[in-house]
Amino acid sequence: MNYNFYRGRLILPLFLFFLSFLFSENVFSQFTLSGRVVDAETGKKLGAVNISILDESAGASTDEDGFFLISGIKSGKPKINVSHINYLSSLSEVNFEGKTKKEIIVYLIPKTIELNQIIVTSRHTHTKFDEYKEEVNILEGKELHKNLNLTIASTLKNEVGIAMRSMGPAPARPVIRGLGGDRVLFTEDGTKAIDLSATSPDHALTIDPFFAERIEVIRGPEVLLKSSSTLGGVVNIVRHDIPVSLFSGLRGLAGSYYEYANSGILGATQAEYGVSNFLFRGSILRRTASDVKSPSGILGNSYSSNFNYTLGGSYVNDFGYAGYSFKNFSLDYGVPGGFVGAHPNGVDISVYRDQYSVKSSINVTKENNIVFDFARTFYRHKEFEKGGLLGAEFRIVDYSGFINYHSETGNFPFIGGISFESRESEAGGYVFTPNSHSLNIAGYYFQGFQFGRLSGEAAVRFAYDKIVPDKEKNSSIGYIRERDFTGFSWSMSLIYPVSVFNAGLNISQTSRVPTLEELYSEGPHLAAYSYETGNPALQRENGYGFEAFLFSKSETAFGMITLFYYSLNNYIIPRNTGMINYQTFLPVYSTTNVDAILKGIEISTEYKPVNNLDINLSMSYTVGEFKNKKGNMPQIPPAKFNFDMRYNFEIISVGVELEGTLSQNVLDEFEEATAGYLIAGVYTQSTFIFAGLVNSVSLVFDNIFNREYRNHLSRVKSILPEQGRSFRLIYKAYF
Repeated sequence: MNYNFYRGRLILPLFLFFLSFLFSENVFSQFTLSGRVVDAETGKKLGAVNISILDESAGASTDEDGFFLISGIKSGKPKINVSHINYLSSLSEVNFEGKTKKEIIVYLIPKTIELNQIIVTSRHTHTKFDEYKEEVNILEGKELHKNLNLTIASTLKNEVGIAMRSMGPAPARPVIRGLGGDRVLFTEDGTKAIDLSATSPDHALTIDPFFAERIEVIRGPEVLLKSSSTLGGVVNIVRHDIPVSLFSGLRGLAGSYYEYANSGILGATQAEYGVSNFLFRGSILRRTASDVKSPSGILGNSYSSNFNYTLGGSYVNDFGYAGYSFKNFSLDYGVPGGFVGAHPNGVDISVYRDQYSVKSSINVTKENNIVFDFARTFYRHKEFEKGGLLGAEFRIVDYSGFINYHSETGNFPFIGGISFESRESEAGGYVFTPNSHSLNIAGYYFQGFQFGRLSGEAAVRFAYDKIVPDKEKNSSIGYIRERDFTGFSWSMSLIYPVSVFNAGLNISQTSRVPTLEELYSEGPHLAAYSYETGNPALQRENGYGFEAFLFSKSETAFGMITLFYYSLNNYIIPRNTGMINYQTFLPVYSTTNVDAILKGIEISTEYKPVNNLDINLSMSYTVGEFKNKKGNMPQIPPAKFNFDMRYNFEIISVGVELEGTLSQNVLDEFEEATAGYLIAGVYTQSTFIFAGLVNSVSLVFDNIFNREYRNHLSRVKSILPEQGRSFRLIYKAYF
């Protein structure tokens, strides 16, 4: 045998095979694909999603954080199918582009044929409270997109138990069960929003709803993590300005908004970029709106114009995260005039706020972590008469923060923490409220528990408040002096399943201290068209709340009924005295302590009689009266109801809405009655993929019959009714 001959014949093929092994990644290479699956409308991470590689046996399912990992893929351009029972399936091709590893994000569009909602929670146990809160306390997804409006108040106004206080469109603010002011606290990603919207109906809230991923209305024991006043609630706008979930590459959204009734237009964009363990996020928004049109004419000086932007970044690792954000908000708007006590042409207001925030969450163990939050806020508010004269100016520098310890162990999750707020307040122009410093220090504890079928939550909060004017003096409203208050609040809720129903009970003791304005205000408030006088001798507000509720949920229906009764001692309220300050020709509003009762009923139902059809109906009714038959509380919303019927096609839905109230004739002295009304609207929504983007569009026609109606909680209802026939077009594109 000629060995050299065979060796020569083998060398060339072996050499060519070796070259192909080196330069062809498709011969023996295997690829790894990882990523996350999220809801295209809410951004929520989706668990239990199936990902399969077509023509191969490889595949995986996402975990509770929406993460998946598939190894051993043979093709460099595999086709993947992503499916979930509640979402439209996604079929696409992935190009590894010469690499062996690739990370992607998959956006799934919810089916309009909605089945049972899947709740993903980090707790080991899922309680009835999670189910209850998801149904009645959260606005997100399609419903949030459809309801998006000029303000948070107009976005939430159709939610059960919520009404809208207004003095023109821009300074609108939600009222919950007849409770407004600082009894309703606003937070952004859990950080308190600092402005003066709680102190007067002409002051605007410094939050635009367009970038909200979800809006949570928090009630019950959980409120005590943020506030001592348990009866109103906390409205938390979830935006994630400090990103906390790792991803790679660029993602974001661009959107616009148009409203016919005020020629309102908005343009906005938001982007996130992730590289290694670092995440960066920024957003910018510009909105303008002209005077609003009503069936009886144009409401003069009801314009608004705002601009805001945010910048944020964070570092995320196994230990948790640490991040920083900067938010800037500026708003110019008009308050209408033309009625008794008002300036003929109204008042112009300019608001500016910036906030620096630092947040961190440190994982002590897998189920325990420490959360730190600190914010510094500067706020400035100016009010101008039409001639350009500065009538009032307010300035706030606020430092606030908290440290919480979270535990999600077993059936007994808890949160304990401490918080503080230090504020410097100044007033100028024709406002004679003294400059002051205020301090709040609080400690709190929240406990969840599960005993068999009984679910429970309980919380306590102890707070110390001190308000120090720049100098003590005698004045026309009394002796202005330093005040300090201590308060204790507690709340407990229980839910127990009985047959197909779940019975619940909430009992609470509330505590609230008077604000600087309630104590020391003295002088004309031009934009509010009132001469305001405080009361330096005000006592701490306290009382008890009782709430009983019953709810049931099945595959085709949800129903809830709630009865509530609040007994309030030393309730702090500014009331029209019926007197006129003849130097300014403004009605005099004086702040007093009174004993009061609030009681009412709320009903909410959702029903799916057949596939593709959803019917929602809600009703709420609140009564407010002073104890000992001394009269009725002012500014109590009338009984109202909302009806929404939606038919769902494959990627589009259409619906009709009805909104109505009864007349409000149960009034305080010097309060104006309002008639009941019924207005109708129609809408259509669609989410689709075009040009590689997830596109979400809502077209909503409001008050289609151009009905004239008046909001009882509007201070300008005597001039003109609410807006007439209009439409809103809301568009968002996710990339």
